Amino acid sequence: MQFQVPQFIEVEDKIFGPLTFKQFVYVVGAAGGSYIIWRLLPPFLALPLIALVGGSALSLAFLQYNGRPSILAVENAFFYLIHTKFYLWNNQRRMKTGMELARAVQPGVATAQTYVPKLSESKLRDLAWSLDIKERVAGGVAREEERGADMVMPIRTARDARI
Repeated sequence: MQFQVPQFIEVEDKIFGPLTFKQFVYVVGAAGGSYIIWRLLPPFLALPLIALVGGSALSLAFLQYNGRPSILAVENAFFYLIHTKFYLWNNQRRMKTGMELARAVQPGVATAQTYVPKLSESKLRDLAWSLDIKERVAGGVAREEERGADMVMPIRTARDARI
């Protein structure tokens, strides 16, 4: 038995002529609301309200904002207005005090880690520098101070392991 797989699942089906179900509900709801406003209020109050209801319903039904339905923009604006907003920005850089530096470096204790100097404030640059050094060590072209104390044997790269 073979089954057809739906191809366009992102596109809503047109149920009522050229309108999808959501669009139909918006248009019919606006028409019903406009009729009720026209019957209950005098014309000088009803006409601006009918224009407001009809315009908002048509924008909800047919307009898109950044390729997304406008109802999502309305929903996001509503939640932005009702939720609390807490923004915190601290521009002061934290400097290590003399006591913190003394605790960090204890005399007489040798560390087995490779010395990697702090070249910049960018973590991406530091990572690229560290990878470059490891690559040079693996290739056998690194200087002795780049190798560090714990790098006695060269690191095998994935390319060397395949050969």
